This record gives sequence, structure tokens and C-alpha cells, in this order.
Amino acid sequence: MSIQENYQKVQDIIEQACIRGNRDKNDVKVVAVTKYVDIEKTKTVIDLGIAHIGENVVQNAIPKYEALSAKVNWHFIGRLQTNKVKYIIDKFQYIHSVDRLSLAEEINKRAKSLGIKTKCFIQVNISGEDTKTGVSPMEVFDFVTQISAFDSIEVVGLMTMAPFEASREEIRSIFRSLRELKDQINEKELMKRPLTELSMGMSNDFEIAVEEGATFLRLGTILVGKNEKGMGEQA
Repeated sequence: MSIQENYQKVQDIIEQACIRGNRDKNDVKVVAVTKYVDIEKTKTVIDLGIAHIGENVVQNAIPKYEALSAKVNWHFIGRLQTNKVKYIIDKFQYIHSVDRLSLAEEINKRAKSLGIKTKCFIQVNISGEDTKTGVSPMEVFDFVTQISAFDSIEVVGLMTMAPFEASREEIRSIFRSLRELKDQINEKELMKRPLTELSMGMSNDFEIAVEEGATFLRLGTILVGKNEKGMGEQA
């Protein structure tokens, strides 16, 4: 199937999941994960009208940004080393993987020096897997309180990944827990403004993510045909 056909299939699945979840399909945005494809194929994705592109390796992302930067919003979706922040801070509008205070401090410092505000997701390790990074659910409230003091970071929501081999019931429980955690943070009014976004769902589980409230889906395989495993690898 072509990328256009793949994208139409994705849109159809999202629409049906939104009907089941009593949601507006316009509230669900696709982040096309192009980390395994070249500039030309990334341009093909953008030409379909996809407004969000996700990358997770700094050295691979920058050439694509330089060629295609004006066309889309750029999302950094992988584990980000603190010493790489300076290379992406003026290029990526969203960072999905804020998982430690030292990283948040560096993002805030670099953003402040440029006079910008960077939209960030706090990565939460809902599943508790040793192979995944992220703040534990028990630590999220303190972490949110600490980050709320940073003027050049706008925390827009939470992000998580479900285990690749998990059952549908386990996946649903993980995504539902992230949504409930977002609601609890908002109820406690820990941030200057309520969290509105949930970054969850990849090619193998995005349908469930939509049903459970995802607003950003990180889709690679189902769009461009390459394995998504490893999205959380160190950048």
C-alpha cells in the first residue's frame, strides 16, 4: 500500500475509535514517525497534509529539519541526552520525553536564552518496565510541581508507551491510567494551566489509545512501513 493509502486507513481507524469513545476526531493528531526514512519520503508524508513529524535521533533529524522545517511541527520523541538539547531546542516545538529534572533544567535554560517557550510532555513509566524510562506514577506529582517553576517550559501533557507484547487489556489499563493521572494533576491544580494532551499509542496499539483519550499518536510502521520498536532509545 502507498503512504496515502496507509494514511487513509489510519484516519478510518481513528474515526471509528472516536465514535466508540464518544470523541471528536479533530482532537486526535497524528505524529508521523519518520526516523527510519529519508528526506524524500518524509516530504511525501508532509505533502499528505500531516502537520506533525516525529524524530528521535538528533543527527538524523537535523538534515530533515533543514530541508523541510517550515512545513510542519517537529516533535522529539525519543530519550534525549542533556548535552543534545542545544542542537534541537530552536527546531523542535514539542519534546515528548522529559523524564528527569536535569533534562528539564537544560531545556528551560536553553529555551530562556533564545526567548522561546518549549512545549513538553512528562514521560511516565506506567507499565513499570525496566527497559523503559520515565517518571514513576508515584513521583509524578512532585515532578510536576518542580517543573512548574520553569518559565520557559510549557508542560502540555503526559506521555507513555505500553509494552510491545502486552495484551489488549493490559494496554488499555496503561493508557487509562495515564489519562486518570492527567486528570488528578489537573484536579490538584499543580500546573499554571491544565494539562490538555496525552501522547500515547503507536502503530500496534493506537486504536486503544484513541478510545482512552490520546490526543497525539506516534505512528511510524503503519504509515511508512518500518518497525517502530526502539522509539525510546537514547538519542
